[in-house]
Formats: sequence, structure tokens, C-alpha cells
Amino acid sequence: MRTERDGRTGPALALPALHEVYRAYVRAADELPGLPDPLRAELWTSAQLGALEAAAPHRAGHRMAMGDLIVELHRAATAGTRAFLRAIAAIGPQWARRAAGRAAATLPGLPLPPWAEALGKVAPGPIWLIQEGPLDGDRLVCEFRYDPERSGPHHALAVRLQQGEPSEIVVIGDVPGLLAEARKAAQAELCLLQPLTRQAAAARLTAALEEERRPPGDCYPALALARHRARLL
Repeated sequence: MRTERDGRTGPALALPALHEVYRAYVRAADELPGLPDPLRAELWTSAQLGALEAAAPHRAGHRMAMGDLIVELHRAATAGTRAFLRAIAAIGPQWARRAAGRAAATLPGLPLPPWAEALGKVAPGPIWLIQEGPLDGDRLVCEFRYDPERSGPHHALAVRLQQGEPSEIVVIGDVPGLLAEARKAAQAELCLLQPLTRQAAAARLTAALEEERRPPGDCYPALALARHRARLL
């Protein structure tokens, strides 16, 4: 179905009352091409997608809003919205990636940032389990590196789990510094630090980050990125 209202053409929105919300995302996308590397672009995208998911009342509403957002980003047809669509195709919800990728591909005349091809293309490295005490839960620290042929910083996803639920999700840029501090704390018997297998980490993170659960509000900004990284383990 195609509509033409207020000068806009294209598919009708499933949630037209949110049109101004989608337009805010379109305007925000102008800053995306200026970011310096793929990791910062992924973090920016994850924060936008996290805000959309946090505001959705249920999964069906989230899916409709994501579909509308892809439509509006494509309709705007700017360099920023094309980059945003490419980022969604790389690290967004799996069920939205194909549509976002197709939408970006139909805007070939718009330039892409130099890091666009590196989006989402990381390989997992060592994984560490940090146990700081029964009240603090377990922290899983998973290292990642971008394809050697692409430029992107070494980083780690750190997820704190309490009774199987995520209580904190952060992305660490200074991985050597984090591990040095963890080793000092382990030597002082303030925590336990041990390597964890990729399979064990994947099982725990996938269960904790599945879409059926609603994590604490502070987890949403890094949630999309965390889900992407967990699926690579």
C-alpha cells in the first residue's frame, strides 16, 4: 500500500502517531557519518535502537516501530539515514536487518562513511569471568577485534549478570587497562578472574539478552550491540 499525505510518498506507517518520533531519528542521523570509527557508529546506533525498544509497550509494538523507522529513514534519503540503515542491517534486531539492508541498497547515490563496510564485522577473542562476590554477581568480559583489513578499535563487551539477568552492559575501550585492574584485584583476593569458554559465555549471554526479557533501563543503550556480539560467540 502506498500513500501520499503531507507531501510524503511511500508505504503507510503502522504507527502514524509516532511520525514525529521517527523524524527525530532522521534528524539525529545527520551526526552519524561524522563519527570516527565503526565502533562509535555501532554504539550510536545501539543507543538509538535501545531508546526505541525501551519505549515500546510490547514486542509487537517494537516490531511495528522498527518497521516504520526503516521506512522513514529510507524516505528521508540522506547520507545520515543511509548510514543508519547500514548500521541497523549490521547490528540491529535480526528480523529487521534484511529490510534495513535492502532500504540502504536502494539509496546508491548517497555517500557512505569510510567505516561502513566494517560495521558488525568483528571476531571474538578471549573471554573472562570476573566474580566479585555473591551480591555483585558475575561479570562476563568478551574481547572483540575488527577484521584486520578494516580499521576499528579493540574493545570488550562487559555484562554483569545477577541471577541470570543483566544488570549492567558496557563497552570497554581500554581492554588491557581493565584486565590489569582485574588481575590486581584477583591478587588481592578481592575477586576471582578466570577464562571462560566461548560456548559457556554464549549460552549465558544469549539467555540473559533474549528479546522476551526487559532489562533495567540503563542496559538499553548498549543492548543491540550486546545482542549482536553475543550471537558471534
